[in-house]
Amino acid sequence: MTLARNTEYKNQTFASEFILLGLTDDPELQLILFGIFLFIYLVTVLGNLIIICAVSLHPKLHTPMYFFLSNLSFTDICFITSTVPKMLVNIQKQNNAISYPDCLTQMYFVIFLGGMENFLLAAMAYDRYVAICHPLRYTVIMNPSICILLTLLSVLSSTIDALLHSLLVLRLSFCTYLKIPHFFCELAHIIKLSCSDTLINNIVVYLATFIFGGLPFWGIILSYVQIVYSVLKKPSVRGSYKALSTCGSHLSVVSLFYGSVIGVYISFAVTDSSRKTAVASVLYTVVPQMLNPFVYSLRNKDMKEAVRKLCGGIL
Repeated sequence: MTLARNTEYKNQTFASEFILLGLTDDPELQLILFGIFLFIYLVTVLGNLIIICAVSLHPKLHTPMYFFLSNLSFTDICFITSTVPKMLVNIQKQNNAISYPDCLTQMYFVIFLGGMENFLLAAMAYDRYVAICHPLRYTVIMNPSICILLTLLSVLSSTIDALLHSLLVLRLSFCTYLKIPHFFCELAHIIKLSCSDTLINNIVVYLATFIFGGLPFWGIILSYVQIVYSVLKKPSVRGSYKALSTCGSHLSVVSLFYGSVIGVYISFAVTDSSRKTAVASVLYTVVPQMLNPFVYSLRNKDMKEAVRKLCGGIL
């Protein structure tokens, strides 16, 4: 038994770097992926910057809903920037190594920014709930101080979540196999590579998912249950349609975000291939961030008008 422990200890190491295996080993496919992800990244950054500028420059959009939307767009830019540029550099340099500090930093920001999206979507759902269920008190309830407070709570909650996981990963030691079957440093894969006891890490992952992921999700569900109940009580069908139409863009973004997350969890459950789950994770780390600006600019009349004016002024 002593010999086995000594052998295990010798195989453990303080990791200096990890290897990101990416989505494929095929050089030709890597070139195609480079072009696709570069295009997606540029479209995502440009689209969300347009949303932020439109909200900032047009007084008509200086409302709580668009305040949260501009914060969501900024979060989307940061989220995709935390993963895709590193992937593009790795493909261009044909070097998949990432240092241990850089890997942990990337993992921290992926958790933090994912949490920010979650809480901001919940804040936007609460805004729609107040606007439809308590229209006469809307300006009193959703005052600037409350909007800033909800945003700060989102930042604080996401920071606690990301910091908790990061500190627990620091206590882990790693074996000689340090290859991550992903295009970024994901928490679950890092924990799997550890030679240490990961029971505490796994327990915290489940608890944090329930608290920091589940509470905002159920907040959104409860907000829309109240919204539907309030709309059904309206005597006018036209009034009901108008009330629900203000939620259309937000519902689309919520469906896109949570639908992609659920899709990734299903892929984890039905396949043992790490490469396939890495491909599935693109759904929540890249696709929603790219599509959110299109959803809001195409489905929202005020935003569509503001974007048209902004683009017209630039051109």
